[in-house]
Order: sequence, then C-alpha cells, then structure tokens
Amino acid sequence: MWSRLFGIALLVLTAPALAQETAGKSAVAAPARAPDTLGTIVSLGLGLVAVIAVIYGCAWIIRRMNGMTGMNNNAIKVVSVMAIGARERIALIEVGGQQILLGITPSAIRTLHVFDEPVVDPGNANSGDFARRLQSMIGKSWTSPTRND
Repeated sequence: MWSRLFGIALLVLTAPALAQETAGKSAVAAPARAPDTLGTIVSLGLGLVAVIAVIYGCAWIIRRMNGMTGMNNNAIKVVSVMAIGARERIALIEVGGQQILLGITPSAIRTLHVFDEPVVDPGNANSGDFARRLQSMIGKSWTSPTRND
C-alpha cells in the first residue's frame, strides 16, 4: 500500500517536469515560422488601392449628382469680382439680362447699383474694360436704389 502511494506521489511530483521537458523538445523540433512579409505587403497595398478607389468613386458620384439637382444654374452669372479689402469685395452679376453691382462683406451683401444697360458683356468679362467702365460710372452722379428694410 505504501508503495502504491509512493508511486502516485512520485508521478504527481515528476509530471510537471516531464511535461515541461517534452514541450521544450517539441518547440525545438518545430521550426519557428517567420512572418510572410510579401503577403503582408501585397495585402496592405491592395487595401490601400481599394480605399483610394472608393474615394474617387464617391467623388465621381457627387460630381454627377450636382448636375441632377434640377436647378437652372444659368439664370445667374457672375460677370466679375474685385477685391476691395482683405474681406470685402464687389461683384458684378447678371440676372435676367440685367447687371447688378453687389458689395460683399463677411456680414452682409448689399446692392450698390442696378445698371440699366449692360456694363460688361458676360462673354468678354476678362477684357479689363470692367474697371474703366465702373470708374466712369462711379464718377457720374447716380443715386443708389432705395432700401425697404
């Protein structure tokens, strides 16, 4: 009986040492796997290409959808814009064949003058004639339109 008890005790005490020894041998016997660098690089590259393709696809869809809003963007044309200060501008726009001079600030947009006859031909807005004609119009005495605030 003591011999049987002694055998079980010996087995319990030596089992962890035997398990550790066999685990060490199997770790040495199996070669360590190096990471697959080529596969990783290809996978990352394909993922990057896919993300860039999605971004370009979304931009293309948004650009195509802007034309489908149903709004007629040809009704208002910006003929010319001139910077007056750091954040102030004057703009000449054409609406329904009539040209309007606007003063634009960060807090407001005001009508400066409504021209009876076109000052600048919208097709020839870059001719530099706008500045001369505007200067001649400013030199003339004209009244600003009344405001209904």
